[in-house]
This record gives sequence, C-alpha cells and structure tokens, in this order.
Amino acid sequence: MFEPRDAPYPELKKTHTMSRTGRPYSDFKPPAAAPVWAAIEGLGRYHVLLAAIELDVFDALRDAGPSTAAALAERLDVSVPHLASLLDGVIALGLLDKVRDVYELNDTAKRYLVSNGPACMADLIAVAPGPHDNWTRLADTVRHGRPSTPIEDDPEAFYVPLVEGTFTTMWRTATRADLKMRYSTTPAARILDLGAGGAPWAIAMLTACPEGSAVVNDFDAVLDVARRKTAEFGVAGRCEFRPGSYFEIDIEPDAYDIVVLGHICRAEGAEGARRLIRIAFDALRPGGRVVLADYFQDPEKKMNPHAVMMGVTMMASTARGFTYTPGEFGDWLRTAGFSDLRLIEPIGFQQSIIATRPPR
Repeated sequence: MFEPRDAPYPELKKTHTMSRTGRPYSDFKPPAAAPVWAAIEGLGRYHVLLAAIELDVFDALRDAGPSTAAALAERLDVSVPHLASLLDGVIALGLLDKVRDVYELNDTAKRYLVSNGPACMADLIAVAPGPHDNWTRLADTVRHGRPSTPIEDDPEAFYVPLVEGTFTTMWRTATRADLKMRYSTTPAARILDLGAGGAPWAIAMLTACPEGSAVVNDFDAVLDVARRKTAEFGVAGRCEFRPGSYFEIDIEPDAYDIVVLGHICRAEGAEGARRLIRIAFDALRPGGRVVLADYFQDPEKKMNPHAVMMGVTMMASTARGFTYTPGEFGDWLRTAGFSDLRLIEPIGFQQSIIATRPPR
C-alpha cells in the first residue's frame, strides 16, 4: 500500500491543511531538514576549500586584486567556467566576496587563507582531518575499535605537515597565554616541551624569558621543524632537542619550572593521558606548573561541536585517541598530585589547563 512521504524540502510542504488538523505537531510542522543537508554538503564544502588552496586562488587574488573569473583563470591556467563554479562555492562558504562578476578577498581570507596572512591556516586545511581515506571507512573503525591505517603506523609522515600547519595558531595561543599565567615572571625558566611539534610553546616562553632554556622533544623528523622554527625566532641556542617517544626518553626529575603537554594527551587515550600527567608531575620542581593544552569537550559532550568533532577525528585516525572534558582532566591532574587548577582560553577555541605541583 502506498504511503505518502514528507517532501525533503520543508518549505515546499503544505501545512495546516484540513487533513492535518488535529494531528501531532510534528505532522503539520515537521522539523527542518537543514542539519541533514549540512551533513550532506559537508564533504563538498571541505573539498571546495581544499581545491581553492591547491589552486592558489587566495594568493592569486591577493597578488592580482579584485578579478573576474576569466582573468583569474588565465592567471592560474585553468578552465574559466569550472573556476567560476569553484569561486561561487567559496563565496557560499563565506570566504570570498563578489560584486557583480568581480571576485575579491574578504577579511577572513586575508587573515587565514593567504599564505602570508597574520594567522594563516592554509597549510592546515589538507592535514587537519587526518588521513582522508580513514573517513570513508569510519563505520569499520567503529565496528572493530581501530582504524585500518592509524596515524601511529607512520607518525612522522603525518605529524611533519601537521605541525607546520598548526604552528601559527599554537604560537599565537602560547604567546597570549602569558597574559593569563605570567610565565614571563620566571626569566630563567627551565622548560620541558613534550611532543613539541614545531615548538611554538617553547619559542613563546623563551622569547618572554630571556635567560630561560628548554628541552624540546618529538620524533626526529618532527624536530627538524622545531630546529628551523627556533632558529627563525632566535632561540635555538637555548634549546636541547631530545628525539624519541615522550614515554621513552630520559627526563630529569624535579628539574623543570614548566612542562608543556601541548595537544598530545588526546592522541594517547585516557590511560596515556594519565601517564603523561604523571611524567609531567615528576619532572617539575615543587611549585612548577604544567600547561595542558587541548580541545576539551563540555560535560554533556554535545555543546562544543568543535571539540566533539575533534574527538571523532581522533577516533577515526588514531589507535587510542579521543577528546575529554576539563572535569576528566582535572580528576587525573589531582590524582597525580597537582593543585591550583585553572582553565584559560588565550584565543578562541584554544584552551589550556594550568596546574601546579605543590611546594614541599
């Protein structure tokens, strides 16, 4: 027997007709399908931005100024109608402006998408979701409890471009964190930066602490990025680069004023995160502080979509990774012996927990 179905577009659905009078609310005024369409369009929206980055659209508009699709296509040596369609897609994302047939950068693109933008994220776009193929096999990951190709199989291949792409954001976060935790008041601070990536935290702290020194740890290939970045900022001479797993390297006990766990705990799962917190506690001098930077879920794990989706990304791409709440991290920190916990947000969506090893 044929059963009529709701139209997929609620705006086309006739409502409040006689046949619907007295029926449940959801029958004559159904919920919008917008969340479903947003999910469907999500793949396309990401690849529109990824293609624009790969084609150097934003840098080309920076260099050429406001341009028609034809002029920009000639500059990029691409198909005019196909580029116009892509540019209109970028407009729909809110990442370009258009007046009549002339395209130009908006303020968001100037800040985040041109290669010399003050907070450029262009290098991050391709790597932020993790290995793309893992998303097509997400259901299998959930069935088996492990992705088929976790990042841990070849961590350096993934983390080298990732730390390049995240450096600017993390450096801005670390620099502005001084306004909240005042690490600059310890001019000769000794810093341990575990899983440091490009060493944005160590660089920010050493810049603010002119007599400070840092032990910078990560995989050897990743440390090449840290060596280059610290040299660019003029602090490489005060860094010791210690390659290897943060679970396996030698770490002096009771030796550091600050230990940085910058976006590494979520990759190790709950037990690994607790282990890293214990390592940080043992490495700190009494009165020293740990900086635990991460994306924290809210207590209900539904009100902070960015952190929730980061948790899904970790689940899709790593053998153990998930995201956790500040309350969960707080319990682990207190169990390890830390006190005086504070949650700070130096820039939007970039939070850190600061905790102190109590004085003896």
